[in-house]
Amino acid sequence: MHLFASLPPETCRLLDSVPALIDKTFPLPGRFRASLPANVAELSRLLTSSRGERSLSYLGRPNLLSAYLRYFLPWNLYRLCRLLPGLGLNIAAGDVITDLGCGPLTLVSALWISRPDLRDLPLEFRCIDHSGPVLEAGKKFFAALVGGSCPWNLHIIKENVDTRAHAHKHSVKTKPAALVCAVNVLNEMYGDLPHSNTEELKRMARHSARILHNFASASALILAVEPGIPQSGQFISLLRSALLELRRPPLSPCTHAAVCPMPGGFTARGKREKKRWCHFAFETEDAPKALHRLSAAAGIPKERAVLSFLLAGPIMADTHGAGKTAPQKAPLRIISGAFPLPRNRCGRYGCSGQGLVLLTGEKDRIEKAASGALIEPVFSPNGERDSKSGALLAEV
Repeated sequence: MHLFASLPPETCRLLDSVPALIDKTFPLPGRFRASLPANVAELSRLLTSSRGERSLSYLGRPNLLSAYLRYFLPWNLYRLCRLLPGLGLNIAAGDVITDLGCGPLTLVSALWISRPDLRDLPLEFRCIDHSGPVLEAGKKFFAALVGGSCPWNLHIIKENVDTRAHAHKHSVKTKPAALVCAVNVLNEMYGDLPHSNTEELKRMARHSARILHNFASASALILAVEPGIPQSGQFISLLRSALLELRRPPLSPCTHAAVCPMPGGFTARGKREKKRWCHFAFETEDAPKALHRLSAAAGIPKERAVLSFLLAGPIMADTHGAGKTAPQKAPLRIISGAFPLPRNRCGRYGCSGQGLVLLTGEKDRIEKAASGALIEPVFSPNGERDSKSGALLAEV
């Protein structure tokens, strides 16, 4: 399936209604509205450059919760609505879906908006988060979004599932799920780590994998979505390896179970030189106009949305040799924007079972191969590599 396809009209209509729906559900007194852009900017700072100043209860502050609901919730809904339809989740009637660190029920709402085929199915959601105010806000928002009866059964669970703990077990008792999700939450565990502390990042990835695995049935899918920054890309690559050790192969965006050619991290020459990391960027021209206006007022406009993610599959019966070999004919996943090359040509980087690939061609052909697309490249017959990146050369 094509990742990050353009939104269909119904999804656009529902997303466009979200800012007004939030205002109606969570009325903001006029005297506080003028400070909303500043509160959005403050919350963005606490979530990025000043994470150390943030407490676990930061969303218990009314001004920050209001900023989260009006800015981060709609943008996260938008990202998920671009991602979820292309994953082929195959959710069936009666399935249990467990969402760790669910926040204001963002994943549940995104599924309702972007997967209309699921709205009539009886589904059971286990929504787990440590913040009571956020969970209550999520319940109110989802009820307003649905606007009536809904066959989805939502269990709201106030609990802190912390991957920093050394224990693999969790205190939450739920039925093994058909889909386990962790969306924009795992970075809260590793975001304060120094970039040089790779061993601790590996440990956190192994423990995160085990926790996700423990919530899942043997046939379940596991979905992790993280910000599209270098450290998140490195964590997703390590999580991929850890889930493979638990016999859960990557299904997307990976086209193979060989060694990840985009591990992220930093080179031996210092922190400033980043390795390539797996992330996807897409234009946001179809995001709600009201959301764009708030973003501009807060000084953080978003012309592109970026994320890193991993969808892992059911437990394999036998993984002998997994991670060592890959089909030579596996398709290539495009993982970068287009950039100019000599002689009026363009390139994009791609991921394959043979490693990192530099896809080259005429500008119009390269630009059509969008980030996230699957293509069948024509590799250089002599196995030539790019002198700068070391990537295999291929044509589109």
